[in-house]
Amino acid sequence: MLDDLDRRLLRRWQADPDLHVTELAAEIGIHQSVATRRIDRLREAGVLRGVHGVIDWKALGYAVEVSLRFTLEKSSPRALDRFLAAAEGIPEVVEMQTFLGRVDVRLAVVARDLGHWQTLYRDRILTLPHIADIEALMQVARVKTDAVLPV
Repeated sequence: MLDDLDRRLLRRWQADPDLHVTELAAEIGIHQSVATRRIDRLREAGVLRGVHGVIDWKALGYAVEVSLRFTLEKSSPRALDRFLAAAEGIPEVVEMQTFLGRVDVRLAVVARDLGHWQTLYRDRILTLPHIADIEALMQVARVKTDAVLPV
């Protein structure tokens, strides 16, 4: 699906997503119209789904990050849907994933400090529907975060 030019475009844009298409084309040695057509084709194919800003939560005062793993009770046929809908309503939940296996859902949650985390956990997390079990993993350090795909 991707040829060498597509890969060069994607590698360079991943390295610096702030590049304007004119700069991107110049850096890889092609005409701007070629770069624009290629990028449009990659978007239409669903390879490029948009440009995202990356927020440094710590710079905004959120010093605590917790990964919560949930096992849900499954006596209700819509338990997962109800749980996800309720969790989506918590602004501090910055990521939600579902799984097959013992763990059903993982939430990434940020908090300003341990006091905020305790309140959030007690008043919002523990009130989510259909929880059978929770495992909380408090992040100590982020060793690697890389959304760049080796194309």
